[in-house]
Amino acid sequence: MGRLTEAIKHLLIINVLFFIAAQLLSDEFYYAMALWFPENQNFGFWQFITHMFMHDKRSIFHILFNMYALWAFGSPLEQMWGRNKFLFFYFSAGIGAAIIHTLVNYYHFQEGYQALLEIGYTPDRIQALLPQIPPGQYMQVEGVANEVMQQFAMAYNIPAVGASGAIYGILVAFGMMFPNAELMLIFLPIPIKAKYFIPILIALDLFSGVTGMSIFGSGIAHFAHVGGALFGFIMTWYWKRNQFNSNRWN
Repeated sequence: MGRLTEAIKHLLIINVLFFIAAQLLSDEFYYAMALWFPENQNFGFWQFITHMFMHDKRSIFHILFNMYALWAFGSPLEQMWGRNKFLFFYFSAGIGAAIIHTLVNYYHFQEGYQALLEIGYTPDRIQALLPQIPPGQYMQVEGVANEVMQQFAMAYNIPAVGASGAIYGILVAFGMMFPNAELMLIFLPIPIKAKYFIPILIALDLFSGVTGMSIFGSGIAHFAHVGGALFGFIMTWYWKRNQFNSNRWN
């Protein structure tokens, strides 16, 4: 948690520029850069990368928290690994998070799709229904559980934005490389070693994702966090096991 390193400096600049652009430009820019479900008409493959630079434009806290974490936990990693190695890790964790998030959405979408088929809806009728569902809301359908329809609608019409998936990968790597570093939560000012703090944080996200009881607030893509953490763990574990951490990519 020291000086501002080169890759992180450029990532911070790009994220801020995207945030400003989202404020100044039309919703089409936001829709084009955010990550949508592949069945949605707004989906584009480039969004697996661009969503990492987009943040909730209604609140500055989303980008502030992410950028602070990027600087605080990413700087020691870039100093150790070198610029190119850190960037490879960052984008790999972010893309991995997007893949896991999309797979979970696919599960919820298919669950709702099959439930609608079972009560007599045709595929054409379902396709006609989807554009009618307001963003962030769902339609009650007799014969289908409200929770199933809600997850079905959320998978389809709520895009994912933010660097959080990549940040969780960084958190895991930081915890594995600096396990005894002491961290604190704002609302719990007690020093906790990274090797305990970060697994607890990920476990809370997993709990929220599985149960739907969000501890950190609404509108959070918990499985994207878990996915980024998983990819970050795999990469860091492999690098440590093969003594790959001693190789810098500048």
